[in-house]
Amino acid sequence: MRKIIVLSMISLDGVMQAPGGPRDDASEGFKYGGWVAPYSDEVYKKVVEKEMQPAEYLLGRKTFEIWEGYWPEHPDAWPGINEGTKYVLSGTRKKSDWKNTVFLDSLSDIKKLKNSTDPDIQVWGSSRLVQLLLENDLVDELRLKIHPLTLGKGKKLFEDGPIPAAFTLTESTVTPAGVIIACYQRAGEVITGTVGD
Repeated sequence: MRKIIVLSMISLDGVMQAPGGPRDDASEGFKYGGWVAPYSDEVYKKVVEKEMQPAEYLLGRKTFEIWEGYWPEHPDAWPGINEGTKYVLSGTRKKSDWKNTVFLDSLSDIKKLKNSTDPDIQVWGSSRLVQLLLENDLVDELRLKIHPLTLGKGKKLFEDGPIPAAFTLTESTVTPAGVIIACYQRAGEVITGTVGD
């Protein structure tokens, strides 16, 4: 079974919208696109470079369309992005000229993909897709970059709907700019108790 790994840049209040630039996603009047730029020190860059090794990707339509308009023309900035298979959950798109793109219609398609024996799958951006995966207990790992700022409004990593789930911290570092980079693996059910137990 393949792991589904969510990689997300978030603010302290959980906003994940348009971290890379103002043109990424200005929907719903979001005006802070590019908010990660001030935090891109050498430690941060090395982590991102490691994450950009060749992989397979599961994307929502909006993130895919942002990528589709940029990465085919900039392969040197992300070696392997064009060769990696890009699975896209969309109710409206069915084809693309970007090579190695496969469109999925439903949650059951994602479950079939997860139950195959191919390499692990990375999910970048794709807030609605991530929320769908969390609601259905399909996220095996969260790789978060938690930035020391609040944005107030914007698409969030955790909206209403994630099931109660426990995760184990497996790796962490803090960059000189104050970004907490943490990897959490799915660890089972939430255990509750009372104070003093």
